[in-house]
Amino acid sequence: MDPDRIEEIAKAVVKRDIRVLIKGGAIKNRQVRGISSGRKKHMRKQKEKGRRRGHGSRKGAKYARLPRKERWIKTIRPIRAYLRQLRDDKIIDRKTYRKYYLKAKGGEFRSKHHLKTHLIADGVIKEEEASR
Repeated sequence: MDPDRIEEIAKAVVKRDIRVLIKGGAIKNRQVRGISSGRKKHMRKQKEKGRRRGHGSRKGAKYARLPRKERWIKTIRPIRAYLRQLRDDKIIDRKTYRKYYLKAKGGEFRSKHHLKTHLIADGVIKEEEASR
């Protein structure tokens, strides 16, 4: 309420009088003080970075959070894609491709990098070709 127009406000009796005062700017609505979302935003950023994911924050078993099959898919797809690329670029022949494909299927390689080190150690590819 406008402190200069207090008498005018005191005289207002009917709803219509109040409406006139509101329109005239004698009575204004205060801004509602809300809840700050700053802490929430900060926490979300930290979680995106991978923080706050310790033992105490976890609900659900290890394989409920990331199923075995999903983990296998994340491992095998890059390995197979890399083997396919080597075969298509004529770096390895079909027989070598099949041999390592089946080894990958058997779970011999932990990751794409592990496969590369095997191929280099076996003399199938050179280190320069591995970086492709």
